[in-house]
Amino acid sequence: MWRPHTTRIVAYATAGVIVLGMVVLAVVLAPRFQLFDRAMIVLSGLFIAWILHMLARCRVVAADTGLTVVNAFRTRRLAWAEVLDAGMTVGEPWPTLDLADGTSLGAMGIQGSERARAARQLAELQALLKQRSEAPDPS
Repeated sequence: MWRPHTTRIVAYATAGVIVLGMVVLAVVLAPRFQLFDRAMIVLSGLFIAWILHMLARCRVVAADTGLTVVNAFRTRRLAWAEVLDAGMTVGEPWPTLDLADGTSLGAMGIQGSERARAARQLAELQALLKQRSEAPDPS
């Protein structure tokens, strides 16, 4: 399984600070606002935390049957034969998987901002793709 490290730490820490800040704000502002207003302040903090969680949950999981790519708001399961290649040029935020149907899919679970880690994870994924996509020798 490949997943970002720094992105998860930053997203969850930020979510915690935002939720805590919104709860404190709702309590401190209690005399000025109605209960509904304070609840909406807390709910907006929880909504932002949910969005950050969706960004932090990104990953790429390899199994015997294929790859599962979990991006922010979509999960896609791919058989090994469906994935032709994975590549990431300098400056891209994450690798792109080239699919057999002619489309491509971003793999947000490998973050380009983590340069050395991303290069290692991409090399591991490419090696696994090469190993799994090769047809067995008929002899």
